[in-house]
Amino acid sequence: MADETNANTLDKYKTRVTIIGAFTNVVLAILKVGFGLLWHSAALIADGIHTLSDLASDMLVIVAIKFGAREADHDHPYGHRRYETIATVVLGLGFLLLAGGIAWDVITRIMRPENLLVPQFETVWIALLSVISKEWMYHYTRRAAKLTRSKLLLANAWHHRSDAVSSVVVIVGIAGVLLGYPEADGLAAIAVALMVAKIGLSLVLQSVKELVDTSLPEEFVREIRRVVKTTPGVKGIHLLRTRQMGEDAYVDAHIVVDPRISVSEGHVIGDQVRCNLINAFDDVVDVLVHVDPEDDEFEVRQDSAVSRTEVQEHLQQHLAELYEGIEQFRLHYLDGTVEVEVILPHLISAQPEQVEQIKARCAAMENSLATVAKIVVFLKI
Repeated sequence: MADETNANTLDKYKTRVTIIGAFTNVVLAILKVGFGLLWHSAALIADGIHTLSDLASDMLVIVAIKFGAREADHDHPYGHRRYETIATVVLGLGFLLLAGGIAWDVITRIMRPENLLVPQFETVWIALLSVISKEWMYHYTRRAAKLTRSKLLLANAWHHRSDAVSSVVVIVGIAGVLLGYPEADGLAAIAVALMVAKIGLSLVLQSVKELVDTSLPEEFVREIRRVVKTTPGVKGIHLLRTRQMGEDAYVDAHIVVDPRISVSEGHVIGDQVRCNLINAFDDVVDVLVHVDPEDDEFEVRQDSAVSRTEVQEHLQQHLAELYEGIEQFRLHYLDGTVEVEVILPHLISAQPEQVEQIKARCAAMENSLATVAKIVVFLKI
């Protein structure tokens, strides 16, 4: 319940930060586009459209947070965090289309110099206001992204930073026109478009990697291996698989333990590995641990191994009337073969002849079965 309450609090915090960013973008977009048209600056207009794209991203983030925060259900056992990833892909594609539109319009104007806009000096103040406002929003949103571990919020923070940088480009372009270079404002607008395109392409590529379950970064995976290997009882690790879902990381690990320990002890070691990873890394929310008695990553297994029922039938056949004298038997599947441990009760120690008969028949069974590598008889003390 505490984890659920904390998650709800973080989601509300992410939404609040995004709404503040959206309000800032509305004000700046109106100022940039309005004064860009009034004072004839193509670069400022392009920057205003860039800010509008940030506003669209804010709306997309809010929707993604709402859907992504839903708990896991029957149809979505891993939760709904992929909604954030899909939203990021849509956002990136939108940026690419927007960049293409801006660049096409400006290139068309540059090819016809008479259509070039001549900005007035006052546009510099609007661009400077944008630089200050968006840089503040970048730091504010970035802090929130780190606190909530939200990649989508971090992407939105970088949108604010890109808008600040694009406003700097606008200032340079306007200054160039005022210094006697009429194409400078248009070139600045193209530079802004390229920045928007770069952000869009980066968002799409990163999100697609997540959607196809690309592994976590190698450095992260090395740290995961270190934590697993240092867990008491773990002799080795293989078949380590990782993937990302939103800001959450999932781990599947095959660990090697002593082949002679009990199933329950192996289970406890696996649980300890899971707890250690979740406690060591904020991003790791779930770990699936498979316990192996040996490293079988590159071993070619036979289609079927001899089962417990089959071993029991062989024991009954070879021991005959002596089968009732054994207390239990254990199987160890190692190196592609089966080792059998036959456990005799303590009371049978008073009948040494019967013990020797059981050992002799077990030895005969071992020699006659290719699927059984060894049979060891133990007497309880």
